[in-house]
Amino acid sequence: MKIFLETERLTLRELTDADADRLFELDGDPEVMRFLNGGRPTPREEILGRVLPRMLCRHDPFGHPGYWAAEIRSTGEFIGWFEFRPLVEEDAPETVELGYRLRRTAWGKGYATEGARALVREGFTGLGVERVVARTMAVNTGSRNVMEKAGLRHVRTFFADWPETIPGSEHGEVEYALTGDEWHEAAGRS
Repeated sequence: MKIFLETERLTLRELTDADADRLFELDGDPEVMRFLNGGRPTPREEILGRVLPRMLCRHDPFGHPGYWAAEIRSTGEFIGWFEFRPLVEEDAPETVELGYRLRRTAWGKGYATEGARALVREGFTGLGVERVVARTMAVNTGSRNVMEKAGLRHVRTFFADWPETIPGSEHGEVEYALTGDEWHEAAGRS
C-alpha cells in the first residue's frame, strides 16, 4: 500500500479494494452518516459499485487518488478517510475539496484536524493548489471546527436543492475556504 502522507499520529495511504469492508463499516454507523444522509447506512452494493471505484480514481494532474485511508501510525488501525481532490476536474489543481469521514471512536481526538492540516500544507507546498474548499451542513459544528482549525474560514452559507431533506438541512450548508496566499501569510506569521 502506497503511503501518501504521514503526520505525528496518522498515516494517509492509498485505498485499495481490500478496504471495502472498512468503508462499509464506517458508512454503517448512523452517527457518522447523520449529516450526510440523515443516518442511513450505505448498502454494500453501493460501496462496491460506486463509492470505492470513485475513491480509487486517479486525478490529473496529481496522478494519484483524491481519497486516502487514515490509519493510526502506531497501530495501523483504520479510522476513516480523507479527501483532497480537484473540486472540478477542469480546474485541477487550482481548487481542491477537503473532506474527511472518521469512525466515531476517533472523534474528539484531533485526528481530523491533524489530517486536514497536513493535506492543506501539502496542497500549498507540494501540489500547486491555489485554493482549498470544504463544505458541510451548517449544523455540523464538529466538522466546522475542524475546518477552522485547519485554517479555512467561513465564506458563505447556501441552500442546496437536495433530493431529500434531513434534520438540520433547513439551516443550509456552509462553505469554508483558504487560498495559498492566505496560508503562506499565516505560516509566515507563526
